[in-house]
Parts: sequence; structure tokens; C-alpha cells
Amino acid sequence: QVHLVESGGGLVQPGGSLRLSCAATGSIFSINAMGWYRQSPGKQRELVARMSSGGSTKYVDSVKGRFTISRDNAKNTVQLQMNSLKPEDTAVYYCHAQGYYDVMSEFDAWGQGTQVTVSS
Repeated sequence: QVHLVESGGGLVQPGGSLRLSCAATGSIFSINAMGWYRQSPGKQRELVARMSSGGSTKYVDSVKGRFTISRDNAKNTVQLQMNSLKPEDTAVYYCHAQGYYDVMSEFDAWGQGTQVTVSS
């Protein structure tokens, strides 16, 4: 099994910053994509940012220029630096990883989520 452990959520004022971290542990042969999704009450879970093992990135339009995803392939970790936070960024943020247990067996893993609240 692969486990994802997130940290770094919390309460921050509008305009502030937070940094989320996620570490993948377990039986891992390789990880293709790692990223972050978020879900707020009454809304569907959406992709926030994703990075491939080769370094290509994808961001939802609403966070471009404010959020930065980074990744350490050797340590199987991914971070999300969130700047200029807005109240609409309030959500539960979930770490996600997709990869392989071995050369044949894929995994698709989710973290338990960390709450980010942007409020004055």
C-alpha cells in the first residue's frame, strides 16, 4: 500500500501564505504524477496543481501566479506554496499520487486532507 501524509494547513488571513507538504510512503516503485486537489462544501473536488515526474506542471486558472508546486522525486514528496491567499481558496486540500508498486501494478493514492481556511 501507499500512504500519503499531508501537513501545513491552517487558518490564515487574506493575502497571507501557507505551505502544504505531502510525503508518500510504502511500497513504491515509481511515481508519475503528484499533486493537490481541493474541495469546498457543496462543490466538486478540483485539481489545484499537478507535477509529473519530469517536472511539467498544470495549475487551475484561479491559482496561477499565486501557487507554486514543487516536488522531490528522490524523497517522494510534493509541496504547494500558496501565496496571496483569498477567501475562495478555503477548502480541504488533498494530496494525490499516481504511480507503480512494481513494473506492472499501478496505484492511485489520496491523502486524508488538510483544511485551509482563509478568513479575517
